[in-house]
Amino acid sequence: MANKDSANKPLPPRPAPRLYLATPEVDDPTQFASELPTLLTAANVAAVLLRLKPVDQRTMISRVKTLAPVIQNAGAALLLDGHVELVARAGADGAHLNSLAALEDALPSLKPDRIAGVGGLTTRHDSMAAGESGADYVLFGEPDGNCQRPSVEAIAERLQWWDELFEPPCVGFAVSREEAAEFARAGADFVLVGDFIWADPRGAKAALTDVAQAILQAYEAAFGKTRTSPDKAGHG
Repeated sequence: MANKDSANKPLPPRPAPRLYLATPEVDDPTQFASELPTLLTAANVAAVLLRLKPVDQRTMISRVKTLAPVIQNAGAALLLDGHVELVARAGADGAHLNSLAALEDALPSLKPDRIAGVGGLTTRHDSMAAGESGADYVLFGEPDGNCQRPSVEAIAERLQWWDELFEPPCVGFAVSREEAAEFARAGADFVLVGDFIWADPRGAKAALTDVAQAILQAYEAAFGKTRTSPDKAGHG
């Protein structure tokens, strides 16, 4: 994992942070599949993290196959929350792993063709080890097993540290519009949003559009006018 080198020449304008949309736990994918296209075109969604209700593998594969073309045809990548063994069989683009150990176990089956992202990185050492191992992105700020998470300031500091030193993209886990904006100011490449989007009384589309605008405004306030990515390719 190479350090970013800004000494030799100015870096080109960097794109604004993009959204990484985490789904609710999906049981019946049919209605959800009908809602997704509108959401994915309402904002610059780079990827969707699919959380599956734990059932038998055949049913989970069927649910992924229902949603995969909807997500991928909208230009976003589909990542499974865990379930590495289902990625290739279900046509997903990759998986998100919740620890460094899980990442290392999953890499042989995911690389080089699929995305391997990782969270659960409680120390800087683990974060660097994940990058050295080949993670396509690192996620900071998600709740742990006890539903505890670092302060917003600590998450933003970790994002800024990573952004200044390392190449793989960093993702900030935001639980509100305000956190999403803060992580954009800190230099996150992506901002993961989920539960607060689906719980918004205005509806998910309005919430997603609102948070996308907040991210862009915060980023431009911190870094100046910037380009947005012309394509909707996923992480990696």
